[in-house]
Amino acid sequence: MEAVPDRFEHASDRAQFKQPAHRGGIELYRAHIVRYAFEPHTHDAYGFGVIDAGVERFRYRGSEHLAPPQSLVVMNPDVLHTGRAETVHGWRYRMAYVDAALLREVGGEADWSFAEPVLRHAASAQRAGAALQALWTADSALAFDGALLELVQAVQPHARRGRPERASECDAPLQRAIDLMHDRLADPLTLADLAQAAGLSPFHFQRRFKARHHATPHQMLMALRLLRAKRQLSAGIAPALVAADNGLTDQAHLTRRFAGMYGVTPARYQQQTRAITTAIPPTA
Repeated sequence: MEAVPDRFEHASDRAQFKQPAHRGGIELYRAHIVRYAFEPHTHDAYGFGVIDAGVERFRYRGSEHLAPPQSLVVMNPDVLHTGRAETVHGWRYRMAYVDAALLREVGGEADWSFAEPVLRHAASAQRAGAALQALWTADSALAFDGALLELVQAVQPHARRGRPERASECDAPLQRAIDLMHDRLADPLTLADLAQAAGLSPFHFQRRFKARHHATPHQMLMALRLLRAKRQLSAGIAPALVAADNGLTDQAHLTRRFAGMYGVTPARYQQQTRAITTAIPPTA
């Protein structure tokens, strides 16, 4: 099977990442998607975004959600979700993925969680959208950090206090299976391996896992593999080595799966996130 090309098949589909050099724990993303459908994937960070045009449909915590123009999208860490266009001309949006530690530092509060992923609050969406644009175009570290505060304060009124519950934390057997996935991301794990870790029969485990996570064990394993691959690519590790370290057949396999989850190829993602490291010098 051919690898996914560097560009989407549809001319209007495009996506781009950025990371600042001076501030770890944040990644920026913007995209216009018409025909592409994102596979189930996850982020180990909070996601804050604004829909600029069109409508997105996505699955999050087992439910379908629609995000119309000027809505605020807020996602807790480690929640599998999808994404596709609901309107014929697709949807255009901007996101920032902020690690929990950085969010605590910037916001001045210990833990946040969000009950719903789509907030139809025009004032907050407008403020967050302006902050996301300022983050993308910041020409200094100081300007970037000021825009980051604006973004955090735009979403802060909608947060509940307290760490977001991970879907497996109330189910110790399933958490043992996920721990095994984390420990053996490069290995060809079987349903029997995961069920044994959970102490359940294989298909009982699979039913229970999907009911809890709204995804199969295989979908979860691939999401975790590609999340680690994303971090490794951002650190400058060669895609071929990343593929081998995450249990993927070869670099072409990594390219297909990575593009399916994040909308860009590994090479393009690495180019985008590595290129920005010299664009915003740290403050003295």
